[in-house]
Amino acid sequence: MHRHLPHTNMASARLPMTVARATVGTACLLMGIWAPDLAAAQPRTPSAAELFKDADLALGERLMAEHACSACHIRRVGGDGSAIYRPQGRINTPSALRGMVDLCSTELKLSLFPEEVTAVAAVLQRDHYRFGAPASLKKAAP
Repeated sequence: MHRHLPHTNMASARLPMTVARATVGTACLLMGIWAPDLAAAQPRTPSAAELFKDADLALGERLMAEHACSACHIRRVGGDGSAIYRPQGRINTPSALRGMVDLCSTELKLSLFPEEVTAVAAVLQRDHYRFGAPASLKKAAP
């Protein structure tokens, strides 16, 4: 038994697809004309100097001692714990460094304020990472 579909006007059946194509085409055209270059629209990663310019290094040092960061790092990676500062390709920008400190704060429920996270990251930048420093000024890896 065959079911018969009600008779439709072919022009009206194509109308939604035509409208959809026109809408997509117009959107693409507008994006090409009005949207800025996507590469230029990407947020710029701040340099270490910009990100850590107002950081309180003394506060960062105090927080690292108070929360026993080194002891935790020793438990995680062994040795003197400094190997944690050189994960293969994971921490390669100042922003990634600050993000990792924020992750530690969250995972360990330290409840650090943003300026405290920045202070700790600034100490790590100074002592271990040295992003943006000329190679001659970077510390040799321990």
